[in-house]
Amino acid sequence: MLLPADLPTPLQVLDDPDFARAGVELRLKRDDLAHPTVPGNKWRKLAPNLAYATETGARGLLTFGGAYSTHLRAVAAAAQALGLASIGVVRGDELAEAPRNWSLRAAEERGMELRFVSRADYRALLTDHQPPAPGWLVLPEGGSNPLAVRGAATVPAELPDLGPRDLLACPVGTGGTLAGIAAGLPPGARALGVAVLRGEGYLEREVAALHQATYGRQFTNWQITHTHHGGGYGRLTPELTAFAEEFEHRHGLALERRYVAKTLHAVHHAAVTHQLTPGTRVTAVVTGLPDPA
Repeated sequence: MLLPADLPTPLQVLDDPDFARAGVELRLKRDDLAHPTVPGNKWRKLAPNLAYATETGARGLLTFGGAYSTHLRAVAAAAQALGLASIGVVRGDELAEAPRNWSLRAAEERGMELRFVSRADYRALLTDHQPPAPGWLVLPEGGSNPLAVRGAATVPAELPDLGPRDLLACPVGTGGTLAGIAAGLPPGARALGVAVLRGEGYLEREVAALHQATYGRQFTNWQITHTHHGGGYGRLTPELTAFAEEFEHRHGLALERRYVAKTLHAVHHAAVTHQLTPGTRVTAVVTGLPDPA
């Protein structure tokens, strides 16, 4: 049985001198504490899909991800807890015979069957995937579908008194979390997505398509910044590493690097370069846990 999430997740106000000098308040929405095995935005996006799988009597879950995909690990854990089979299609056929990294090993240990495909085949499967057998639920890469968007839209409802001075920031990999947060905001509040991979234009189209598929309309209260992906998914620049280490030391908390640190680095840059109006209140959504040491 899958344990319920511990919601609402905590809201942590940080006393950060750089933000204070810019007249900007910084808060963390600690979604990394939502669930012990399906943390962060993975719970938000998976929970409605898991409910649908249970209601429809699905026998298994099939999904997609890269070598260090948090989504694959989360799906494996959730499927195991619900007594469902799971298959993960992994980008990179060269990984099939290589020793498993910690992330893929964790997915396999939770019962997930890994199927390794070439990058070309992976791209084709993302747009033309079929269930392996009747009764299987196919989840897209990152879990971003209309059900996931509605799950992510619950985040703003847990934040009191949102209004025109509020900016909610989150990382963007496949667009589902940003789409949900933007849709859930009250009038005046805005959402900022921080791209964690190269995808200018593409990511905007993905978020817009998710809004259309989920709500049948578009939203104008969001944008994506493409300045802090570091060259691609998983790319960690010396500047990002230095920022993350200083932030960790200053506030006594560990940062996940590929998503969370990039988001905080981007909003920090926006604050200290005066791109944010004094009086802005930034709430950064902590979407996941740091990698194991």
